[in-house]
Amino acid sequence: MQPEFDSLTRVMKARYSCRAFLSQPVKRDLIEQIVHTARRSPSWCNAQPWQLTITTAEETAKLGKALYEHASQNTMQPDLPWPEGYSGAYKARRFTCGMQLYDALDIGRTDKPARAAQMLENFRFFGAPHVAIVTSPRELGAYGALDAGGFVTAFTLAAQASGVASIAQAAPAGYAPFLRNYFGLSDDKLVLCAVSFGYADEAHKANSFRTERATTDEIIDWH
Repeated sequence: MQPEFDSLTRVMKARYSCRAFLSQPVKRDLIEQIVHTARRSPSWCNAQPWQLTITTAEETAKLGKALYEHASQNTMQPDLPWPEGYSGAYKARRFTCGMQLYDALDIGRTDKPARAAQMLENFRFFGAPHVAIVTSPRELGAYGALDAGGFVTAFTLAAQASGVASIAQAAPAGYAPFLRNYFGLSDDKLVLCAVSFGYADEAHKANSFRTERATTDEIIDWH
């Protein structure tokens, strides 16, 4: 096996969705280096549709306060519809991931207020000093979103390789009109997701578990 493959495998195994960050900001040149690497992601017809709105630590705090208050009082209006549902293995994986988080935080299965409070932490970006709002042109529809998803993966891996933790979040994009108004984003852009990033609070219980992955036999249908 090539050394580059081994290095990539180590980075992918080390990456996880960080849900508690230190307040220490990431230097701007390091953020630019992460984006510089992630921009090599493949895209349909090389359109490279991803666009990022990245906040400084001070602006992240302001945004988090405003979005948290908005999310506490308003219903979601995502640009892209949420999944119609989760069934079979997808439902089981989603359930297991949620229970791992609640168990790590000592939140009981019937403690709905505590679960709701943890959900709202999405809108404070789990204390991350930076957040990237990911958008793509509305006219590219699902293909632009697909390409941007590939970029998000590359971004999180490049961040991990740089010692920076991250988490890709759908929840903030549920308030797309708010984010569009807050940042002055044009209507011809779809708000797809957020990626919160910074340095992990490794002592926090929220970062104490790791999710499992399906086996290759579960993924591949050979013909």
